[in-house]
This record gives sequence, structure tokens and C-alpha cells, in this order.
Amino acid sequence: MRFKVTHTDGNARVGKLTLRGNKVINTPVFMPVGTQATVKTLEPRDLQSLGVEILLSNAYHLYLRPGTELIHEAGGLHRFMNWPGGIITDSGGYQVFSLSDLRKISDHGVEFTSHLDGSSHLFTPESNMQLQHHLGADIIMALDVCVAYPSPQEEVKKAVELTSAWARRCLQAHEKLGDSQSLFAIVQGGVLPEARKASAKDLIELDFPGYAIGGLSVGEGPILMNQVLDVLDPILPKAKPRYLMGVGTPTDLWDAIARGVDMFDCAMPTRIARNGTLYTSRGRLVVKNAAYARDWNSPDPECKCPLCAQHSRAYLRHLFNTHEITALRLSTLHNLAFMLNLIEIIKKSIKNGTFTEAHKAFMAKYRSGDIPE
Repeated sequence: MRFKVTHTDGNARVGKLTLRGNKVINTPVFMPVGTQATVKTLEPRDLQSLGVEILLSNAYHLYLRPGTELIHEAGGLHRFMNWPGGIITDSGGYQVFSLSDLRKISDHGVEFTSHLDGSSHLFTPESNMQLQHHLGADIIMALDVCVAYPSPQEEVKKAVELTSAWARRCLQAHEKLGDSQSLFAIVQGGVLPEARKASAKDLIELDFPGYAIGGLSVGEGPILMNQVLDVLDPILPKAKPRYLMGVGTPTDLWDAIARGVDMFDCAMPTRIARNGTLYTSRGRLVVKNAAYARDWNSPDPECKCPLCAQHSRAYLRHLFNTHEITALRLSTLHNLAFMLNLIEIIKKSIKNGTFTEAHKAFMAKYRSGDIPE
């Protein structure tokens, strides 16, 4: 894997991330979430038509169904889902964290109970590397320990220690397995500045090709999240990609890119789309509201996605109210198109040296809508 920063404006940066097979990912990049080896309601060709370069799939869910051995037998995730672009898999650590009543963490690894059938499982750093190698993603993540917000200081400190120890074991196991996947470490530490610094410094010593920032967007709010990013920006290596995990509203993108972040994934744009909420240039639009029953306008006149180019708010509202699957598909296409277009606006502003002005202009219009972010 190669990464090169090509433009900067303050701490915001544009770069090129080259994966195995010479797949080029232009950063900053928003990665749609394909938890079960699919972005819900869409096909791979839809993602290609939108210009998606890389997506995320979830190791925990694919481990449980259909099983990583089966995907390995199929030739890996790319062949299994017929996706030619980049793929990143998370370790499943966050999903196990969310099963707080169904898991037990030790130095050895994490035992957990399947949310599907109650069966017992164990993730160790070594087994997690094996299963992610079977999935065959271009970028894989070290197994980490995520803590809730708020958490006692001692619990956060223990999570940092385990995350560092497991990162070393993941790196050793990954090197023994010996293929061309790129392994990223995950910086933890809750919202405690010293814990975040300690985690980052431990992991930087191991010289991973990229660094993720985990354990945010768990209830701490944007002010504390941005404070964590401010702490990490001067510490993380400038020459390596930075990936903020599970974060990606329009406001989050601007704030995090201003603090040197390159990569994002978030299920929110597609999730809220399926519930009838659209991102637009003037804020969120809840299209199921009665106010749009006779609204013949495009959902967002500034958008050229398949929904906005062909259909009205009234028609989309009708589709939702009659529970037509087409509503979910069109809304998902729109929200992903919005996020990808926003990334292009941000990249252009960085290249032109107008990031701050573009940020202010975007937010002034975005917050003029009915439901500000």
C-alpha cells in the first residue's frame, strides 16, 4: 500500500491511497457500509455508477453468516459480491463491544454470544487475523477494545493497554499469514487526552501502514470528538492515512477533515435513507411528512442523482407511504450521491486553498433547512 498527500489547506489534505492491484483511492474518501457484503437495496453496479471507490464490510457479521470459510472458498469478498473496487473490513471489535451483556474480555481475547442463535465464540488477535485474511479485503483492522462513553478512567486505561497488546499480536499473526493485505491499527482512549496520546504513541512504534481512530460517535457528542481529533492530529504520522471509524454525517466530514482525517465510514446516510430522511443542500428533509404530499419539486434541486433527476418529493412520499421497496432504493442512491458529492466539494476546496470559506458557505446553506444537523 502507498499513500501520498498531494494538496493541503491548513490541516485538511487531499491524497492518493494506492492499494494492491494498483487500485487508487482518492482521499478524503467516504466509504459506504456493506455490512453483509452488500450496501442495503443496492447492487455493485449502482455503487460503481455513483463513483464509489471503496466500501466497508463487517467481519463480525460475515463470520456468523455465511462464515468466512465459505467466502474464502468463493475467492474472497471481491469475487463473492462481484465488487472490483476496494474493500476494508473492520475487526468486529465494535460489534462485540455493543454486545456488552453478551461478551467477556480477557488478555487472551474476547468471548461473546452470537446475537443470532446464542452460540458462544472467541475472537483472539490471531483468530481475527485469520478470519479477515479469509475475507480477503484490501485493508483489514487490528482487533481492539472499545469502551462506552462515559467510562471510568481505569477502564479506559485497561482498554488502551489491551488494544496495544492485541495490535502487536495482530501484526505478528498478519506477518505469518503473509499476503498483500494492509493492516491498520486502531487508536483508542475514550475522550481522555492522555489515554489517546498513549494509545497513539504505542501503535506508532509498531509502524503500521495506516491508523484508525476508534471509539468515537458512541455518545460523546461533536465537541468532545473534535477535541480528541485535535489531540491526535499532531501525533499521528503525516505520511500515513488516517481513518475515523463509524463517523460520517455532513457536519462530521467537514470537522474531521479540518483536523487531518482522510477516511470515513458510516451507516447513517443509508440507514436514515431507508427511514425516509434525505440529506439535501439545505439540510435534512423528512420526505414522509404530510407537507410534501403535493410537493412537485425535486428532493434537492442541486442534486443530479437518479432520484432528484427524475422524481418529485410527492412521488417519493407516496412510495414510502405505500411501503414500496423502490422508495428505499431511490433514497439510498440519493444519500450516497450526496455524501460523495460533498467529498468532491471538499477536495476541490482543499486544492484551491479555499477550505475554510467553502466550509462556511456549505454550513450556512445546510443549516437553513427545516432540520439542522
